[in-house]
Amino acid sequence: MKLRVICKSKIHNAVVTAADIDYIGSIGIDHTLMTLTDIVPGEQVSVWNINSGERIETYAISLPDHSGRVVVNGAAARHFHPGDRIIIAAFSLTDEPVVPKMIAVNERNELVEHLSDARPSHELVP
Repeated sequence: MKLRVICKSKIHNAVVTAADIDYIGSIGIDHTLMTLTDIVPGEQVSVWNINSGERIETYAISLPDHSGRVVVNGAAARHFHPGDRIIIAAFSLTDEPVVPKMIAVNERNELVEHLSDARPSHELVP
């Protein structure tokens, strides 16, 4: 069995709405965006800062639906600031096909486009 790490979820161009250095870690994400991309509370995510190039791994926590909130917590708050544009991605270790759920959002962290290629990952390899 060959396992691969496949991108299963992505929120592109999200805007950090707050950074809380005193919180004990994680990234809070509007629950609506989590649902659209199949990210669950506690799931490991990679967060890439488009503005600064900083990259972290943390876990997701759910914030209220349709709040538009994306809050970077803990030590990462030193490197992510309100107004920064970020990419949030989650991966799956699998030997099964994955149809990624990827979205782009606007400056209010509202859905503007579904980015996913509707084909499973195994069909994307030539």
